[in-house]
Amino acid sequence: MRVTKDSDKALDQIIEEMTSVVANSKQEVFEIGEEARKQQSALDDEVQEIKVEVKKIISESDQLDRKLKASRVRLSEVSKNFEQYSEEEVRKIYNSTHELQTQLAVHRQKEVALIKRRDELEKRIKALANSVERAEKLMSKINVILTYLQEDFKDVNEALESAKEKHAFGLQIIEAQEEERRKLSREIHDGPAQMLANVLIRSDIVDKTIKQRGVDEAIKEIKEMKEMVRSALYEVRRIIYDLRPMALDDLGLVPTLRKYLSTTEDYHDMKIDFVAKGKEMRYGQKFEAAVFRLVQEAVQNAVKHSQAKLIRVLFEATNYQLNIHIVDDGIGFDKNEKKDQSFGLIGMRERIEMLDGDLKVDTELGNGTKVKISLPNVYES
Repeated sequence: MRVTKDSDKALDQIIEEMTSVVANSKQEVFEIGEEARKQQSALDDEVQEIKVEVKKIISESDQLDRKLKASRVRLSEVSKNFEQYSEEEVRKIYNSTHELQTQLAVHRQKEVALIKRRDELEKRIKALANSVERAEKLMSKINVILTYLQEDFKDVNEALESAKEKHAFGLQIIEAQEEERRKLSREIHDGPAQMLANVLIRSDIVDKTIKQRGVDEAIKEIKEMKEMVRSALYEVRRIIYDLRPMALDDLGLVPTLRKYLSTTEDYHDMKIDFVAKGKEMRYGQKFEAAVFRLVQEAVQNAVKHSQAKLIRVLFEATNYQLNIHIVDDGIGFDKNEKKDQSFGLIGMRERIEMLDGDLKVDTELGNGTKVKISLPNVYES
């Protein structure tokens, strides 16, 4: 008994040390990712400034080119009628033409240098973006390990035997949560946040444009800003919809599914057919949310992994049962191989079991996938 207690203390100490090491590693990876993100943001700002400068240089070069052509025509006229002009007039015209040539050459050299600098910065930005993405993925994995050490290992000595069967799926749930948070964070950063940052930069450009190029050019910039704001608003609404479609409470399950599938079809530029059979009816709020997530998970699996050209969704409601089929013409997969699809199916099975339903998956490599969901009908009276 004494040996067992000592062993328990030693195991607890090992777990504490592991937790400390993982937590420190998490902080270091976070700092690396943040530093790369800051550099990326600073380079993005510089690229925007260079683009504005290039646009300005090109405009000025065009003006100089027109002036130079006119000056050359004038110089040609003077050369043909040399005796009609004084030496001073000839010298002025010649010097003016030469000065315009020099200015145009300088502008074009500057334009080439700016474009080269812009291309170099964009390559660095891409490399930094890859670094940020790798850091985020590593952070997600570290969070899984840290959560596992801090939560799943509590009282591990007493619960070790009974927890063996649950550990694998518990880790998958944690990983799903972290992946969803990472995805949401990434979508907000790369979507609305980036767009709003661009709007802020363009607002400064508008101010400069009014001063340098007049109101008409400024109005063009403002119109482009409006498009950016409209795109940001669309992305925010899409993210909110993914978190919890408000139409589910207002319109019901079938209209919400129809809208979601239509939006997914447009967003991913692929064909999705939706057929609803039976009488449309309202269900319990939790039931509707659960069914929506089941269809969403199955469709997203097909979109991400199947390489399908067509997805068919059949929603059939009877008085006693709800049948949902999600069929794609993609590449299929091996159900025995551990992939993201199998992980998604585990989560779907958990939801379906809670609803006393049944899930069947028919698939093989090269022949697409058919997901069949059967649930007892719990429509509201």
